[in-house]
Amino acid sequence: MTTVNEPAAVQITKPVKSWCLYLIECRNGSYYAGITNRLDIRYAAHVAGRGARYTRANPPLRLLGFRNYPNRSSASRAEWQIKQLPKERKLAFLEDASSESGKALF
Repeated sequence: MTTVNEPAAVQITKPVKSWCLYLIECRNGSYYAGITNRLDIRYAAHVAGRGARYTRANPPLRLLGFRNYPNRSSASRAEWQIKQLPKERKLAFLEDASSESGKALF
């Protein structure tokens, strides 16, 4: 009787995907907040006119900053929070996060 050694189980780990809340300044002077797990690709889509309906009508000037979150749920909650703030406090929301984590804004 021959026994076949089964290969050891291979554990595949998915890369850690962090989500971020980002803030864009638009040409009309307004701010746009959104979430993504690929900021570079999402911002390029906004610039190219393939992003959100709002940024198609109000093209982005620059990325003001971002804040990382461990998962989509917490990023969504933060997006809701920042959208409740007046314009003057939205940037401060991200600045408070950068001072906590040591990350600089753009």
